[in-house]
Amino acid sequence: MALKLSQKQEVVAELAEIAGKSHSLVAAEYAGTTVSQMTAMRKKARETGVYLKVVKNTLASRAVEGTDFECVKDALVGPLLYAFSLEEPGAAGRLIKDASKGNDKLKAKVVSVEGKLLPAAHVDVLASLPTREQALAMLARVLAEPASMFARAVKAVADQQGGGDAAPAEEAPAEAEPA
Repeated sequence: MALKLSQKQEVVAELAEIAGKSHSLVAAEYAGTTVSQMTAMRKKARETGVYLKVVKNTLASRAVEGTDFECVKDALVGPLLYAFSLEEPGAAGRLIKDASKGNDKLKAKVVSVEGKLLPAAHVDVLASLPTREQALAMLARVLAEPASMFARAVKAVADQQGGGDAAPAEEAPAEAEPA
């Protein structure tokens, strides 16, 4: 069923808004994907902060005009599924990579990050980016490492100088004896 002009304008406006606030875009060929596979992929996309949409390439190319993803306009050929990462850059790459493991028909065709068009093989690189929680955990480890190294150095010096045991506390003075 063909869309009316007003419906096309709504689709372009919605896609332009999403493209304007997205971190990355992965467009994948989906021909031959079953309904159950698409449903599972859409469910996973909602859970991971990925906007997933099948739309005509002409509408998509109009929607990305004026955004970081304008560089992909010439690469939008054939039936494509668009995955925009809304929360973290690697989410769309992970979604497409995971879904393509069980589906030979799903293949990444276009990858774009920060206004750069990348080869489709870069979907693996994009998918390997850490999640926000993983990145924060790595940062916390890096920040905590100097303190733990200092503590180990102090302990090593203490072990060398005094055998590592704390000196026993002096005994409390005996109570005064009655006279």
